[in-house]
Amino acid sequence: MKPTFLVVALAAAACAGASSAVQAQEGVDKTVDKGLAAAFDNRMFAGPPGAKAYACFVRRYDANHLAQHPKQKVRTMKLLVSAEDAPEDKTTNYSFRLGVTYRHRSGNFDSSGYCNHAIATESEQDIHFECGVDCEGGGISVALSKDDKSAIARLASIRMWNRNKPDDDAEEALVAGADDKMFRVDRADVSECAELVTDRKELAALRHK
Repeated sequence: MKPTFLVVALAAAACAGASSAVQAQEGVDKTVDKGLAAAFDNRMFAGPPGAKAYACFVRRYDANHLAQHPKQKVRTMKLLVSAEDAPEDKTTNYSFRLGVTYRHRSGNFDSSGYCNHAIATESEQDIHFECGVDCEGGGISVALSKDDKSAIARLASIRMWNRNKPDDDAEEALVAGADDKMFRVDRADVSECAELVTDRKELAALRHK
């Protein structure tokens, strides 16, 4: 059985409540006002999210970049950020999917989780999503460049799964090192992130964007 985002989500269900509660509480003190949050959504998704919206960001690091960052483990990175209306809660839910390949090992590695509403530093100069993987699996923060053409992903540690191995052999963490703390990934057509989606209905919706 190969790991999928659905399998990962079901496996994490037992501890999702505790970690989600922590994330929600952390978001209470930092959530920006509705106007700033809506403006950030417009920048992220190139307009109001509506019923369902996606933003795809991709980076394939070339030999010159990797030579200048010899300790960077990541060779390619794909980031898909999603927003979906939840009418029953009168709110918008956010999630992410992350895919990476490494420079010194084979295979495709994935992760996924949920994001809180836009939050900011105390100065409100850095508005971003904080996204986490359940069961204390770490996570990433996602901000935007000033021109909105790139996402800035920061991490300390995030749990990843090898896409092509059984579940019990697949889990490991991407831990920030000297050259793996911050990644600038460029906006791309959502079709470039299609490989990160395993649910057929969601994949069909993404392909129609």
